[in-house]
Amino acid sequence: MKRTPITPDLAHIPTVFHPLLVGSRVYDSSCSPEARVLYIEREGGLFLKSAPRGTLEKEAQMARYFHKKGLGAPVLTYLSEERDWLLTARVRGEDATDARYLAEPARLAETMGEMLRALHEEDFSDCPVKARMNDYFATVAENYRKGSFDLSFAGFVTAEEAYRRATAGAPYLQNDTLVHGDFCLPNFLMENWRFTGYIDLGNGGVGDRHVDLFWGAWTLNFNLHTDRYRDRFFDAYGRDRIEEEALLTVAAAEVFG
Repeated sequence: MKRTPITPDLAHIPTVFHPLLVGSRVYDSSCSPEARVLYIEREGGLFLKSAPRGTLEKEAQMARYFHKKGLGAPVLTYLSEERDWLLTARVRGEDATDARYLAEPARLAETMGEMLRALHEEDFSDCPVKARMNDYFATVAENYRKGSFDLSFAGFVTAEEAYRRATAGAPYLQNDTLVHGDFCLPNFLMENWRFTGYIDLGNGGVGDRHVDLFWGAWTLNFNLHTDRYRDRFFDAYGRDRIEEEALLTVAAAEVFG
């Protein structure tokens, strides 16, 4: 996990967080332009995330829910002011991009499959974010209208081709599984190969399992620079619950994600 030492600008951070920052070692741990993440070396490790107003509400909800189920760290504070601020405790261990895990790709792929199957078998009756696929395909439609897309997913030639495939398959994707929504190697942690928790849960909720399966296969290919471990991942998850057509629909939808 990236950590760059910084001196935080307290003038742009709510005063409620100042006692945690003053006198502590602070690092920039951001991994996307949409949000800034500070790691605070205090009380076992704290993460302070900030993003545009209203964008972290669902992440806070899902982080609390995953913590209640023993699948993530506790949410300590959520504020929505000029920007959103989310303070969470650190999950033990290292994320799955750590060199020790990448050095054993077959074991990593199998571990991911088993871990994801366990997540998808969790009861979701009390999940606070229902019908995640409704928002998912609303985003697809909005970004198609805006002309915002990335054709690198699944080799689509045009945005129109991807959009037709996504809309045709949308009715077949279900809201019937507790999903992470961004099941990539940096977003789950392990301690000596034992799962310790999920992070970055803003896309989580009750949705379709194939979203997580797509991202699991994608992240193995991206981080290992080969697609040879896709089948091992799917075999460990269980082929009985995987539909290739559904994966193609998700690939098409993610062009506009």
